[in-house]
Amino acid sequence: MTSSDLWDQAAAERYEETSAAMYAPEVLGPAVDFLAELAGSGPALELAIGTGRVAVPLAARGVRVSGIELSQPMVDQLRKSASAEQIPVVVGDMASATVPGEFSLVYVVWNSIGNLRTQDEQVECFRNAARHLAPGGHFVIELWVPGIRRFPPGQSAVPFDVSEEHVGFDTYDMVTQQGTSHHYYRYADGSARYGASNFRYIWPAECDLMARLAGLEPVRRLADWRGAPFTNDSESHVSVWRKP
Repeated sequence: MTSSDLWDQAAAERYEETSAAMYAPEVLGPAVDFLAELAGSGPALELAIGTGRVAVPLAARGVRVSGIELSQPMVDQLRKSASAEQIPVVVGDMASATVPGEFSLVYVVWNSIGNLRTQDEQVECFRNAARHLAPGGHFVIELWVPGIRRFPPGQSAVPFDVSEEHVGFDTYDMVTQQGTSHHYYRYADGSARYGASNFRYIWPAECDLMARLAGLEPVRRLADWRGAPFTNDSESHVSVWRKP
């Protein structure tokens, strides 16, 4: 049984609204460009495909995209944009569910690998990606760098977004690498809603070890989809490994 939180119907129906910033062309476009170039003429598999934020525009570029997704309600939302023939999806755990065939690209975006809340499951996710890759294929993850350096003594939370519509902050357990993202949404009618999601944070070097255990070779690590260099001050990374 997976440790991931399960997105229910209400959360799935709100997903595009609450994640609107991630659909902006300046955010989504570079990601789709990057992934389309790596996929080339081969098929791609998205782990935690969700509502198809990335998969739908990637498929529109001519890439044959399949997906694995834990939440049936999220898949139901995807079906409003793409049929099962256009983007087939297996409902299951991204650490163990399988899709027929081999892929030139497997990818998981926007911190979703952290939804697996144990190290063992995260290792198995890398192995599952490797199982689906054709020789020479690439595995890509987009992941934030844990904001632990922001913690002064005695502080228990790190804000990651403060705006008129949304306030979000993360709390961390330094011993177990468990965390929770807390979200407070403010609506036009003056009402407010609280939501939370749980995760296990992963260091970049830990990702490299997981990839090595899965038999994957490092290719490159960037700070973002546009190719900015990854440095000590980077708050996120796009990492690429290759199956020999």
